[in-house]
Amino acid sequence: PIAMGAGGIKLLARLPGVASMLGSRKIVQDHVRRLIVQEHEAERSLYKAMVTDTTLPLDMRLQVQRLFETDLPRDAAANRVKNRCVLTGRARSVHRFSRLSRMMVRQLAHYGLLPGVAKASW
Repeated sequence: PIAMGAGGIKLLARLPGVASMLGSRKIVQDHVRRLIVQEHEAERSLYKAMVTDTTLPLDMRLQVQRLFETDLPRDAAANRVKNRCVLTGRARSVHRFSRLSRMMVRQLAHYGLLPGVAKASW
């Protein structure tokens, strides 16, 4: 999302709370969940369509639902994916357009690393 030269990386290392969090476990875990969701998307939609199809007999739908619950991993559900800040791994208050938390947007804008973003004054 943000292309920086060597000076930008040095600057990020000086930002409070970023140096120790780069590559945190939660970011990796979220990335793995996104891959699992992508991998099982077609299979999951097929199971969902069969379970909600009222033209099928009830016992068949219940059998498919049991398969749906046991065959697919729990992380295959899209609602288990959490938007996280790509720099800090923070899960709350993450801007969708940049995938940065509000604090990182503020700090990067303060250092002039976000083009077109200026401090408001009126």
